[in-house]
Amino acid sequence: MDFLSFHLRSSVTQDTLTMTKKSLISAAAAVLAALLASACSKAPDVPVPGVVVRAPITVAEVNAAQQGWCDALISIAKAHAEGGDYKTIATTVLSNVYNYDNGIVLFNPTLSFGAQTFRLDKEGAAAYFIGGNPKYPNDSGFALKPWVNCSYTNAGNNEGVLIEGETAMTMGNVTLIDAKGAQTTVDKFFAFKRGADGKLKIIVHKSSLPFAPT
Repeated sequence: MDFLSFHLRSSVTQDTLTMTKKSLISAAAAVLAALLASACSKAPDVPVPGVVVRAPITVAEVNAAQQGWCDALISIAKAHAEGGDYKTIATTVLSNVYNYDNGIVLFNPTLSFGAQTFRLDKEGAAAYFIGGNPKYPNDSGFALKPWVNCSYTNAGNNEGVLIEGETAMTMGNVTLIDAKGAQTTVDKFFAFKRGADGKLKIIVHKSSLPFAPT
């Protein structure tokens, strides 16, 4: 074998070995990537520091929040009837049941009218529930009426509850009974948002007397 033939054959062999090595490395890299992707897809979610992951809002939570609103209203009425500190109770209710301490609440209660139909702050809501604020001379205190029972229903049973992410909405009726047994039913729409404490708080309150055509 002459020198040229030997040199060419050695060169081809070296190129073949180099290509084979590169192919093996590429194949190994592809297998490793596939294994890593598979492991990541099966790995449980790792909590991110400072981020609170909450369970989705449920219909049961929405209904409990509505019952909580009813119970809160009765607690104010009862305290007033018994000569208790209904003002402090009302202030606590507005912080615990509504989202006033974290942002604006759209409040359009049943018996508001005129320029004060819509209330955008806690002061306006407190005036509606317990009166006594000269800025709202027409508010006598809805929660100070002698209510003894409060209940709610959702339109279409629980079909009247709509849940979207961290907010939930419901429409239906609230029925109130006073100490003489008189019953008042209003149409209601509530929107709730999960608060920092994990509890649902009202961000929209719309209520009105049912329309009665004549």
